[in-house]
Amino acid sequence: MTDYLEVVNVVQNIFIGADERDWQMVHASFAPRVLLDYTSMTGGKPTELVPEQIIDAWKALLPGFQATHHQLGNFKTVIQENKAEVFCYGTATHYLPNPSNQHVWTVVGTYLFQLIKKDNEWKVSRMKFNFKYQDGNLELPKLATEKVK
Repeated sequence: MTDYLEVVNVVQNIFIGADERDWQMVHASFAPRVLLDYTSMTGGKPTELVPEQIIDAWKALLPGFQATHHQLGNFKTVIQENKAEVFCYGTATHYLPNPSNQHVWTVVGTYLFQLIKKDNEWKVSRMKFNFKYQDGNLELPKLATEKVK
């Protein structure tokens, strides 16, 4: 049970860290290289990145919102020796007051994570988002990015 809790905690820390803008917490959750796949939402191809590249991209967007809230649930976790796979639901709510009076943008989907255990620590080596839908003000990401600049 200890490995299960550690694995789920590592995944949760990515989103808690992002919401709290605690980039060290986010960084500590990632392996030295991460295969990041948001293609179901953004198109393109999965990309292998170092944690700093992921965090820099998030820093260019998330701080532009007054608040973000990532909610995870329905975890299914399989652990085999030094590898783990985690599936979970994910809902991300982004709040940014603006003249349109539509202050919220919500993204809903599922995640599939792969983790590796090295030196007795679990780290995310693959993060795949499976987009279901989005709702609210779809212009908020652009407004948040402009606010960060």
